[in-house]
This record gives sequence, structure tokens and C-alpha cells, in this order.
Amino acid sequence: MPKVPQISDAEWEVMNVLWESSPRAATEVADELCGRMKWHPKTVKTLLGRLVKKGALRYREEGNRYLYTPAFPRDRFVAVESRSFIERVFGGKATPALVHMVETMDLTEEDLRELRAILDRRQKEESK
Repeated sequence: MPKVPQISDAEWEVMNVLWESSPRAATEVADELCGRMKWHPKTVKTLLGRLVKKGALRYREEGNRYLYTPAFPRDRFVAVESRSFIERVFGGKATPALVHMVETMDLTEEDLRELRAILDRRQKEESK
């Protein structure tokens, strides 16, 4: 299985647009990001090129334009980034990371129910 490349914060913005809807032409991606991020279209095209070079995006030619598609689903990037964050900030220990998130984030009752359900399910799986 190919390795998910590390991407910058700006590259995350580009990827999020393409995870939302793809394939998309560079001009479509630029139209969305230039308005929201106040970027120049050349900046978006540079980021698209970097992401292709890193292997995070694929493209195909259609007429006189390129259509871009993510090479990996979003959840693969999230898993890599989450693990990297926990390694760097919490020494690789999940419990302090989870405790920090639960104690500092605004969680709704629904969020708390979902967390309890996940923990209960994991506990049942571990006891088998």
C-alpha cells in the first residue's frame, strides 16, 4: 500500500476542496480557494503541482485542462496526521491526548454519547 505523503496546511485546503468534489479543473479549485483564502490563482496552481509531485493528487488531461483527483481518501491523511500529532505532542500516548481533547473541547451531549459508545465497543472488542 503506497505511503500517504505529508502535506502543508495550505495543501490541506486544496485537498479539502478536492475531497469535497472531484475530479475538478485547476480553475474550479482556484475559484473556490481564491475567494475564501484570498489566494492568487497561481498560488493554487503551484499547490496543485506540489501535491501531484508528492503523489497526493492524480490528474488527467481533458482537452486543454487538467482534472485533479485525490490519490488517497481523506481518512488516510487524517490517520497519518493524527498519529504524527500524538507522537510529537503527547509522546505517542493516546490517553493524555484524548483526555486533553475531552477536557478542552466544547463537546455536545451527542458528542459525549458517541465517545461513550466508541469506548464501550472497544472495551467489548478487547475483552473477547
